[in-house]
Amino acid sequence: MTELGPDSLTWRYFGDTRMLLVGPRAAVLQNMLPALGQGVLDHSVFFSETFARLKRSAGPILNTVYGGTRAAETGRQVRDYHRDIKGTMPDGSRYHALDPETYFWAHATFLDSMLYGIETFVRPLGEAEKRRIYAESMTWYRMYGVSDRGMPQDWEAFQSYWKHMLEEVVVPHKTARYGVGYVTKGLPAPPKVPAALWRTVSPPLNSVTRFITVGGLHPRMRELLGLPWNDVDERRYQRFAAAVRRLDRAWPLLPEAVRYLPQARTAFRRDGRP
Repeated sequence: MTELGPDSLTWRYFGDTRMLLVGPRAAVLQNMLPALGQGVLDHSVFFSETFARLKRSAGPILNTVYGGTRAAETGRQVRDYHRDIKGTMPDGSRYHALDPETYFWAHATFLDSMLYGIETFVRPLGEAEKRRIYAESMTWYRMYGVSDRGMPQDWEAFQSYWKHMLEEVVVPHKTARYGVGYVTKGLPAPPKVPAALWRTVSPPLNSVTRFITVGGLHPRMRELLGLPWNDVDERRYQRFAAAVRRLDRAWPLLPEAVRYLPQARTAFRRDGRP
């Protein structure tokens, strides 16, 4: 099994902390696929422990990318978490999380978020670099040990696939709508935080969270989910993104703990820097 490593663009960028500025784009997109959204609705603690669930999911994905010789083993463990996620759709059809088309969609949302994050907050990518990242994503996907039947075989085919999925397949599933409900309703108060204190401190937090969340979504997602976003919002977001991009030259001067997530830092110490 081929693994990713220090020579890959995926290693360079997937664990870059600037990718966090994309917000929950991948998670929301995943849940807009009807079968995947239904699986989360039926089987996950997403509704009762939203942020805990996201945190638990992120670690194994990062360990698959940065796992080196153990990456495929980790990938198979991630796959096996999903073996029992199956059931019936509202129309009576069956779904299973390990259906190749469903599983690839989840993977594709991480690829999309990384590409969006690089181009929005780091630098433009050339077509050759996009092809390279897509080829690396194919290696990454095969680490899960799921059939690649649903995986487009090159970058051009992936672009056609992505356009089709956004325009004709994704829906405003209940799970996706719940996942962005805080955009209009505000963040829930953390446990043990007095209500009066939360009413004081939450407005600026809600404003920043809305800005990052809605700004990082594809326009088609905003349209389907009915999320407010206007030209003024877009200009502010683009100014913010440009300011982050201007930091790129100084970025290497910051401590590695600021620039990269722990899984990436561990891999760099083990196998070298990209």
